Amino acid sequence: MNNTVIVVPIWEKFTLTISEASQYFNIGEKKLRRLAEDYSDNGFTLQNGNKTLIKRKSFEDFLNKTSAI
Repeated sequence: MNNTVIVVPIWEKFTLTISEASQYFNIGEKKLRRLAEDYSDNGFTLQNGNKTLIKRKSFEDFLNKTSAI
């Protein structure tokens, strides 16, 4: 039995946790949670139970169109 753990680099992940997104985008976790709540209809969030995930590419597109957060 091989117990190899596959680690996907953060820049290749489809969704990021709030903590991962905070590190990747250099935005605070509180700010990310607020953005996810305020712009929930923009399509860059995904709910997995009570966990909020950020769709990386969709959030990048959102940030590219935004001049201030």
